[in-house]
Amino acid sequence: MGYPTKVQRISRKQGADQYYINFPTAVAEAMDIQKGEIVEWIIEDKANIIAHRPKVPPSPITVKKTLRRS
Repeated sequence: MGYPTKVQRISRKQGADQYYINFPTAVAEAMDIQKGEIVEWIIEDKANIIAHRPKVPPSPITVKKTLRRS
């Protein structure tokens, strides 16, 4: 499931325009994103942007992965 988000544009009289994309609260909380954290944006193609966290905090839980047999 995706989270629709509008792109906001700030037009300035002097200097370049800026565009903003906000993370929905549910996404930020699920990823434990903190205020001031650095996120790198990678352009995959004209339809996809990838947000990458260079420094990720360790997970508070350990998930054990098991293989299912069919």
